[in-house]
Formats: sequence, C-alpha cells, structure tokens
Amino acid sequence: MENGKNVVSLDKVPRWIDVEHGSSPDDESGDASLCNPYSGDPLTSISGEDIVGNRMVSRFPVDHEINEKIRIWWGSPWTLKVDAVVNSTNENLDEVHSSHGLHAAAGPDLAEECAMLGGCRTGMAKITNAYKLPARRVIHTVGPKYAAKYHTAAENALSHCYRSCLELLIESGLQSIAMDCIYTEAKNYPREAAAHVAIRTVRRFLEKQKDEITAIVFCTTTPFDTEIYKRLLPLYFPRDKHEEEVAISKLPAELWDENGETVIDERKIRIKPLPKKTSKGPPQAPVDVPVTTVGLARRNSSLLASYLDPAFMSISKDPDQRRKEQWDKNVEVRRGWNWAKFLGFGDLAGPHLTPSEEYTLHSSYLSKAISLNLSDIAEMKIVYRGGVDSEGRPVMVVVGAHFLLRCLDLERFIFYVVKEFEPLIQKPYSIIYVHSAASLQLSIPDLGWMRRLQEILGRKHQRNLHALYVLHPNLHLKASILALQWFVDDVKVVYVDRLLKLFRYVPRDQLTIPDFVFQHDLEVNGGKGQHKQPILHHY
Repeated sequence: MENGKNVVSLDKVPRWIDVEHGSSPDDESGDASLCNPYSGDPLTSISGEDIVGNRMVSRFPVDHEINEKIRIWWGSPWTLKVDAVVNSTNENLDEVHSSHGLHAAAGPDLAEECAMLGGCRTGMAKITNAYKLPARRVIHTVGPKYAAKYHTAAENALSHCYRSCLELLIESGLQSIAMDCIYTEAKNYPREAAAHVAIRTVRRFLEKQKDEITAIVFCTTTPFDTEIYKRLLPLYFPRDKHEEEVAISKLPAELWDENGETVIDERKIRIKPLPKKTSKGPPQAPVDVPVTTVGLARRNSSLLASYLDPAFMSISKDPDQRRKEQWDKNVEVRRGWNWAKFLGFGDLAGPHLTPSEEYTLHSSYLSKAISLNLSDIAEMKIVYRGGVDSEGRPVMVVVGAHFLLRCLDLERFIFYVVKEFEPLIQKPYSIIYVHSAASLQLSIPDLGWMRRLQEILGRKHQRNLHALYVLHPNLHLKASILALQWFVDDVKVVYVDRLLKLFRYVPRDQLTIPDFVFQHDLEVNGGKGQHKQPILHHY
C-alpha cells in the first residue's frame, strides 16, 4: 500500500475549519442519546455559577490555532500518510479484535510485533512499527467495556485511552495522528456518548500541547459516525461566536476536569481531620477537605478494577505536592548512613516506588524500547533467551563476563532488557546468571543499578520469577545478592558450583552456553565430576 495510488497525504484530508456548516449543533432532531443522563453528557444542565452578568462563560471558546489542527476523514485510516494511526484492540493485542482491515493492510509482521508486547491494559497505549501502512507507527489502545451502572468509570477510561495515545505520540517524537473510533459495539459503548468523550479529550489535550502536535484526524467509516462528529465538533471546537454560543446552551457549564474527565459532586469524598488529643485553645470546627477524585469512587467496582491500570485507578495527588514529598524522601535518605554504598555495593538506600509509580515507569521504558534499534546490544550476548527448565518454565540467560562497561551504554541496555523480558514476565520463568570468569573482568554494574533495574521491570517480574540460578558464584557475589534481597522481594536463589548441577535444573539441550564457561568449569573444579562436552549451540 505504501506505493499505491490509494495513499492519502495529510494535505488531502479536509480541515475542520473548511467543513461546511451543514450539521449545526442547534439542530434538535439529533439522537436521543445526546440528552441521556447515562451517556455522561447531561446537556440540559447549566450551572448558575458560570454566568457573568447576563452572559455565560464558554468552557470551550473559539481558538483558531487549535481548530487548524483538527481534520475529519470519512474512510479507512490505513490509507492516510500520517505519523501514527490508532488501533482499537483488546488486552491481548490480537488480530481478531483489532480495528477492521488493519492487519490485512499492514502485513503479518505487525501481528508478530504485537505478540511480543505482552498485552496492554485498558486505558493504556503501546506503539509498534506500521510496516506496509503509509503511516510511520501504529499506536494500540484498549477501550473499556460499557455498562450504564458504571458509565462514569467507563467514560473516564475511554478518555484515558485517547490521552494515552496522544501522550505516546509526543513521547515518540511524532506530530500527526489519525484516530479511528476507539469504542466498539462489541463493548456496548454508545457511539454518540463516546464521540463526546473523544472530541472533548482531544480539545483539552490540545489546549496544553498544541505546539507539539500538527494534526489530529478524526476518522469515521460509516455515515452515522460522520454525522455524529460533524454535529458534535462545533460544541468543543467552535469556529465562530455563533457556534460558541450554541455550545454554551448545550453543554453543562461545569462537569469535567482539566483533562476532560467527568467529575460528579455527589461522588467527591470529604475527609475530616482527626480530633487532637489535647487543645489549650478554644475548640475549632472541623474543616471539610474535598478530595476531587473519581478514581476512589470506582474502587468498589470489581468489574472495572479488573482491567483499569493501577496508575489510572489510584488517588492522584497534586503533582507539585507529590514531587515535593519525593524530594523530601530523597533528602532524608541522603542524610542517613548508606552502608551499602560504603561497602561498594552501590546506592541501595533510595525510597521504594509505589505500585502505580512502578507501573508508569515500566510502561514508559517499554514504549521507548520498542521504538529503538537495539541490535548492537543484542550482539553483545549479555542477555538472551534459553529454552525451558525441567518443569517447562522459560529461561533467560545472563552472562556476567560479557558486561563491558567501557563499551556499554547502561541506559540502552536497560531498554533492551525491558524489551526482552516483557514476553517472559507474564508467566513464571527462571533466570540463569553465569558468573564464570566475570570476577576477572571487574565490569559488573553495582547493586544500586541492579535495584533500579528491578524497579523498572516491576512487581510482575518479581512475582513471576521462579528462581535465579547462579553458576560459579564467588563470596563477593553472594554477599551482593544478600544485600540486594534486603531491598527487593525475596526470590529463590540457587547457587550452582558446576555445570553438571545446573543441568539438573535446566536440561543441557535447552541452553546455549559460551565455550569459555566449560573451560572455566574445568579449571575451577579440577576435573571433579567431569562432563562430556554437551551437544549445544555455541558462539
């Protein structure tokens, strides 16, 4: 398709400002779901607090600079020559549940890369190459299931989908994106209510990041969807004062936060401070402190909690306050005695990350790793896939002697590790660390760096790691591992002093081992328990 005549360049896609004013938002003959309270957009409610004099304040005023960036396309998004296109899929990122026609247009390589991503959680996004598409990248996201009882949670999860796609677009250094309808009929999401979420979220995002994005294309594939977007776009992207005034009368004055997510007053939680034990002064009335978060109200929903990510479901503090608290923790740690660093193990005394912080950190590293060419790291053979252990668990091999810190970019190496480990850590697996001759190299990263890598890989890695087999350990390595175990979740460590013992846990035909390991084994063990050179693939 790349060289075909069906490819559509961005300048051929109609801009919103050039679309004729045919479908006016003041047309009362629209779909009834527009005023359905379960759609998340009660368009008939207007707050009196936002009336200045006799004139109401528009929450979405005319902004010509933003309007210039909006385009609408009726047709397949896979023909558009943009930086990225969006694929609405399921948590497994499989071909069957992806947007119609994507894999047929992109070719089989896309499905292979998706299988390596380890899935994607609802509300989040991941990026891959576009292969045979005219676009440069494909951004995959998972929309929520819809139920009227939990419509607010579903609406905010859908908003998070669009925002995650746009954030990933910017993080990847891209500027234009074509967004198909993320919601699907299979998940029972009302189309008009979902269109409100999509358009509103994009508007709020552009208000903050308009300098980073050149074009956002809303793609529709049916006349019904096209009509919905033409009717709703003037509400959030008014092109003149008339459309702005109509939007004021149609949209509630105060319902959404700065990201476009729904905020309902009845669901805000008010927390009163605990009474003090002693008070010399006159008693004071308790002060109500509002906590404006919808995430807490959703925690009781086991249905939604099963597919919303921790960062999205957790209570969000003010970013400045969160950074200040983190800074205070770091300062407190630096003031204390760092015995691990003094003993040469590295800095192990930093504060632990919360689950949501770990999840966010892992997701950012994984998305960046997918976009990088890390073939130079792969050629060093520091980390590579083995076969399976004696109980059928996949094995990852790490060769300590191949760490050459003078030639290795540790940050790029972390990206490589995250990318290689992602398919394994979804289920129980094992690691073989080969320390043979590594002590002679004096080139292994310290334990402070290892702890940081543990945090980036996340709790799923620690939870599913069945065992760490350490071949040819020395006393210093055992002490280092013991120190690391004080700061990370405990893991089964098996020290193996000769290859024959290792083969009891992992069959020899399941491993690719460098030749120098066999030589080192003979030198260290002096021929005790000699083994024949196994039939293995060497390099």
